Amino acid sequence: MNLFVLDSDTLSLLEHGHEAVSARAASHSAGEIAIAVITVDEVLRGWFSMVRKAKNSRQLALAYDRLARSVSFLFRTRILTFSETAIATFSQLVKAKLHVGANDLRIAAIALEYEATVVTRNVRDFQCVPGLTVEDWSKE
Repeated sequence: MNLFVLDSDTLSLLEHGHEAVSARAASHSAGEIAIAVITVDEVLRGWFSMVRKAKNSRQLALAYDRLARSVSFLFRTRILTFSETAIATFSQLVKAKLHVGANDLRIAAIALEYEATVVTRNVRDFQCVPGLTVEDWSKE
C-alpha cells in the first residue's frame, strides 16, 4: 500500500474542494492518505492567530467557526507523529544545508520514516530532500 502525506497547502486545497486534489484523493483509500503532525501544528497555529487578531465579534465568530471546521476535518485524517527516528532524520537534513524550511524538512523526515510520498505544490523544495518521493496533485 502506498502512503501519501499531504502538506498544509495540499490539505487546505482538499478541505476546500479543489477539483484535481479531491479527485486524486478520492482515488485512494482513506488509509493511504495522511498528514504529519507538523501540518496539524501549522493549521491550528494559523486559526489560533486569527482568533487572537479578531477585531470585532464578526471576525471572532468567523475565526472560531473556521477553527472548528478545521479540527473536524483534521479529526477524520490519519496523523503521523514526529518520532525520535524522524527527529534524527530531520537533524541530518538540517546538517545537509538543503535550503528548505524547517517545517518542510520535518514533514519530509516523517515521510521518509514511513517511505511515503509527500503531496505538495512546493515540489521545488521537497525534491531537494534525498530519497524523498514528491507529487503535486493540484495540476492533474
